[in-house]
Amino acid sequence: MNIVAICFIMMLLLFMLKLPIYIAMLIPSVFYFIAEDINIAIMVQRMVSGLESTSIVAIPFFMLSGALMNYTGITKRMIAFAEVVTGHMRGGLAQVNVLLSTLMGGLSGSNIADCAMEAKILVPDMLRQGYSNGFSTAVTAFSSLITPLIPPGLCLITYSVVANVSVGRMFAAGLPIGLLTCAMEMLFVDQISKKRGYKPIREKKASGKEILTASKTAIFALILPVVLIGGIRVGIFTATEAGVVAVVYALLIGVVVYHELKFTHFKIALSETVETTAMVMAIFAAANCFTYFVSNEGVAEMVSTQLFAWITEPWQFFLILNIVLLIAGMFMEGGALTILLVPLCMGVVDRLGIDLIQFGCVFCLNVSIGTLTPPVGTVLYTTCQVTGCRIEEFFKEGWSFYVAMLILLVLVSVFPGISTFIPNLIYG
Repeated sequence: MNIVAICFIMMLLLFMLKLPIYIAMLIPSVFYFIAEDINIAIMVQRMVSGLESTSIVAIPFFMLSGALMNYTGITKRMIAFAEVVTGHMRGGLAQVNVLLSTLMGGLSGSNIADCAMEAKILVPDMLRQGYSNGFSTAVTAFSSLITPLIPPGLCLITYSVVANVSVGRMFAAGLPIGLLTCAMEMLFVDQISKKRGYKPIREKKASGKEILTASKTAIFALILPVVLIGGIRVGIFTATEAGVVAVVYALLIGVVVYHELKFTHFKIALSETVETTAMVMAIFAAANCFTYFVSNEGVAEMVSTQLFAWITEPWQFFLILNIVLLIAGMFMEGGALTILLVPLCMGVVDRLGIDLIQFGCVFCLNVSIGTLTPPVGTVLYTTCQVTGCRIEEFFKEGWSFYVAMLILLVLVSVFPGISTFIPNLIYG
């Protein structure tokens, strides 16, 4: 058995033992450097150099802005707006749940934060109005998948860094896919609510005046993605500086506009950001060390050659990619998947002439679905823990939403224009 096989088996075993992701990648890397008698200083250099990308700096800033948004008072205003817009539809509160994730996605970028927040705020009201716990939990979990697809989704930023793709283009591509996900989930909620008799929360559709009044409080959430994409496109600020803009934006909303952000909230948000950022950076450092051995042993070229030997069409590649990612997403966290697998696929993507933006959107969508598949599914377990829903009940009530996400995945894989039209329109 060669060194490559030993390292990959070692990593998989460590994943199965549920060790932290960065440790599971770092131990095989150390083993490789020792076994091949490579200067350990090179490993340290690779770990440090992997954190020197200016795009990576954007991640902690966007994390901080998302944490600050939880204390600005904007969430309750978003709920009020969502109720006005969707309250007349069947399954009114479930529709509010989906729309709220779409609105908050432009502020937090984190699906775990989104699902935890909505599970605490909306699910108790849904239960009081007769919705089953399984359905309420499933809607909350699946609607949170919209969050990482809406700018400034962290998945979009991570892919951009790894694939060396414009963050602005990925933001522009993620927005329509996030909106399409929202529309599809609302359609499924409507059909399920029709069968079960889940009622609207408003007797009639809101008037234009009511929507306009409610939108005044929601305007700060609605315009942030546009500000970020527009600012990057025009050249007012870079993708990294956009993270700083998002933080300043959150501070202005919380302190100047709503007067609800206190200094104690700021300290808590900083603490949350430092903790999360440390974990993300540890994963990046370990993954860069791991990818050195992958590159040094020619694993990427080998995978590319083997796949290209029989894959001649993009649809064949996306079919295999989606199957692999849906399975891998059951066992690995999305950030680690992106860092490890994107470089392995780049050769095939280039040879087949697949647009990197489309590839990125398919990848990010797969990674999002992976957060709802056991045994690793972070969003699945977070939501069920908050709502007290059993996993069996979640799957019984949520299987139709898995179908919805798979349909969306097929559409994005088959039709490149879904993900490339807006970026090409904005950037040329």
